[in-house]
Amino acid sequence: MTFDNIQKFAKKIRPTRNVFGRIVASVLILALNTPNATAASRVKDIADFEGVRDNILVGYGLVVGLNGTGDSLSNSPFTQQSLEAMLERLGVNTRGASTKTDNVAAVVVTATLPPFSRQGTKIDVSISSIGDSDSLLGGTLVVTPLLAADGEVYAVAQGSITVSGFSVGGDAETVTKGVPTAGRIANGAIVERELSFDLASLTSLRISLRNPDFTTSRRIERAINKYIGNDVAKSTDPSTVLLNLEGSNRNDMVSLLTDIEQLMVVPDQIARVVIDEQSGIIVIGKDVKVDTVAIAQGNLTVRITETPQVSQPSPFSETGTTEVVPRTTVEIDEDGDKKLTVLSAGVRLQELVDGLNALGIGPRDMISILQAIKAAGALQAEIELM
Repeated sequence: MTFDNIQKFAKKIRPTRNVFGRIVASVLILALNTPNATAASRVKDIADFEGVRDNILVGYGLVVGLNGTGDSLSNSPFTQQSLEAMLERLGVNTRGASTKTDNVAAVVVTATLPPFSRQGTKIDVSISSIGDSDSLLGGTLVVTPLLAADGEVYAVAQGSITVSGFSVGGDAETVTKGVPTAGRIANGAIVERELSFDLASLTSLRISLRNPDFTTSRRIERAINKYIGNDVAKSTDPSTVLLNLEGSNRNDMVSLLTDIEQLMVVPDQIARVVIDEQSGIIVIGKDVKVDTVAIAQGNLTVRITETPQVSQPSPFSETGTTEVVPRTTVEIDEDGDKKLTVLSAGVRLQELVDGLNALGIGPRDMISILQAIKAAGALQAEIELM
């Protein structure tokens, strides 16, 4: 049933006395006037709340137990120094001794501390070799403190490393899959220090948009105020909505945010064309429009083929020698079959793609065409180069 037929059917049954008929008509009219809900997103999916954030941790440590794939101590002096320092802390003095081992590797350990992590909780860690180790397969990370930007230790990591890649080979051939010098330890670090942040006691809080936009910020403000019934939210700039607890009937900020993060908002963005020239990837936003413009695309291709032939004297001939005679073929393709394509004013994404595909061009040439349309002032969108 088409849109017009639905409208006619709703108007036809609405005046009837049948209760069921009036209900059906009301539902149909409501459905026709309701905007597309599939474009809406939850506030928690398009914005971040102040204080609810991750923190980056990093540490330096040693991996032991490698099967001859560790750092060579002659080429990695930091590995030897770290090994000697670790043994000294354990009561073993190796200063001045000749240490020759290939089952130890120096690594950098990284982790992300989730918000409101409490003492004793476990987090995942990633391990990456910084020496000339061939593989971390089968290794064990020794106790490694993880520091934050303030220089304090917030977690301690240790455990057996899981490596997804491998590298095997002999004198003539080597087979490598993935990256054997990087691995991961699930729940490999224990949180030792908590970040002090009392969210429940706050009376005001900022909501930060992940993609700043005036329209989206205003829509979030209106959605929150409509739900609460008071003007508790205020859009201060394209990326920030200020939330004031005093204007609501809630006792703490946590209960207020629990309801706010589920509100549905339709985000808005400027028309944008994202181009990655290295890989030839083009992403065109749905609101991109093009003014009337004519496009032609063609390349001059010169192909030179060498097919030398051998010229030999007649059989039993006493004169003449065998010679190689060059034969060169030159082909010139000026793309004479390519036409001039006109894109009408106000075309949207689908018409733009169809028009460009009509030229029979690839992604590389399409990048140049889009940039040329933008230079001509006919592309009503922002081009972002990755």
